[in-house]
Amino acid sequence: MAPTITGLGYDWAIEQTGKALGELIDLLGQSSDGKLAFTEPRPKPCVRITCASADALPLEDASVDCVVMDPPYYDNVMYAELSDFFYVWLKRTAGLLYPELFANHLTDKDREAVANPAKFAGQKGGARNLAGRDYQERMSSIFKEQRRVLKPDGIMTVMFTHKAAGAWDALAKGLMDAGFTITASWPVNTEAEGSLHIREKSAARSTIFLVCRVRETSASESRYWEEVEPLVRQAVRDKVKEFQEAGIGGIDLYLASFGPALQVFTEAWPLTRGTARPQPKAKQRDLFEEFDPYAVRPEDALEAARREVKQWRMEQLATVKRQHHLDALTEWYVLAWDAFRAPRFPSDEALKLARVVGLDFDQDVKKVVCEVKGDDVILWDSVTRHRNGSLRHVSDECMLDTLHWAAKTGREQNTGAARNLIEEARLIGDPTLLTAMEALLNVLPPGAASAGRKKPDANLAGAANDFEALERLRKLAFAETVPAPKIPVQIPLELSTGEVEGDG
Repeated sequence: MAPTITGLGYDWAIEQTGKALGELIDLLGQSSDGKLAFTEPRPKPCVRITCASADALPLEDASVDCVVMDPPYYDNVMYAELSDFFYVWLKRTAGLLYPELFANHLTDKDREAVANPAKFAGQKGGARNLAGRDYQERMSSIFKEQRRVLKPDGIMTVMFTHKAAGAWDALAKGLMDAGFTITASWPVNTEAEGSLHIREKSAARSTIFLVCRVRETSASESRYWEEVEPLVRQAVRDKVKEFQEAGIGGIDLYLASFGPALQVFTEAWPLTRGTARPQPKAKQRDLFEEFDPYAVRPEDALEAARREVKQWRMEQLATVKRQHHLDALTEWYVLAWDAFRAPRFPSDEALKLARVVGLDFDQDVKKVVCEVKGDDVILWDSVTRHRNGSLRHVSDECMLDTLHWAAKTGREQNTGAARNLIEEARLIGDPTLLTAMEALLNVLPPGAASAGRKKPDANLAGAANDFEALERLRKLAFAETVPAPKIPVQIPLELSTGEVEGDG
């Protein structure tokens, strides 16, 4: 928590301190006059604190009732590297009392369960691929150790959050390899609004709590994924409304859906395909595993979950029921803004979102409505698209192109000229255009006129100007057919060049 954030830092620290004191007072007990009753007999619980590796616990087999685990979140935070600063000072203080914990010169980075590409720099196979595989193997080893110490009816709760599906795939694969089944899940808002982990970033605000139990018996024969996928989608459909009504939105809604999807997936494991899948592109394929066209991975369940949330969100964003569906590129652009509420987000998620709507990211999306910088995607507004030569002609083939032309015309000329553009294309009453306009207005960041701010942030200015131009056009020509937009409650104020989500 940063103490310099106005109205949040110190308030949070004081509130948490007061909460801790209150709990200590309740633990000690009070006499009738309100004073602490230190002399009252209290039970003496046996508390054992051990510092050990999670994959080698000094505990007997089947001796633990419950495991609560908050593991590292894949590649979000490199804890050992960050801990070196404190380690050298603690070694000179606490190290005098516990020398066995400070035997190394610096922290042990070799056995850390994180996906750290720096550990594999220059190695054949790609540093990121190697780091992801290393994380999965280490988490699998850790989960196997938890299974060893858990009683047969024991329970394990794992807290996890990450926008990248690869992180979820690795976690779920590790759980299944260790013999666990996910039996329940729920998203919990664990990040304060002023936290530097999420402030002004397209980061997730929720942590997903996964309840896991040891799989009693292994199925003798695999079930077919084609039979289980509808069950996965139905489980997500049953939960997504509940999540949204509980205040879960944006990327968190997609993450929340992963829980019920993986629950059905792990309960049905092992799985195989009845129909072979096509071989993926080289850059999308695991270079360390021979391609099996009948293999099924947790990522398949996550993709099914995304499709179900995508369908749900499109129904929410375009409230007037129409007979026409949006074209794939318009859907991708709308869903990207809806999920991340920021123009910059991980390219891995952009690729998977393209797959959900039926597009090839490299051919149909990249350099058409966005650009790739490093590991991120940056969405383009109408003027940027025109400047980059990717704004195609006005037609009913792609409603995003038509709306971007209207927004650009409204921004550079006037709203009347934008309306004339739509009329000349004979799209003024087109139901698909009306659907696209409503959906786009419901996800773009509002400008100063609509949001009540003096001036939109520079990084959101292009998209905010598109919003204002389209909103003026809606009021002029579509007020009776397109509902007024729902102004998002939270809009990022600054574009970040990097991001760090909640720590594990």
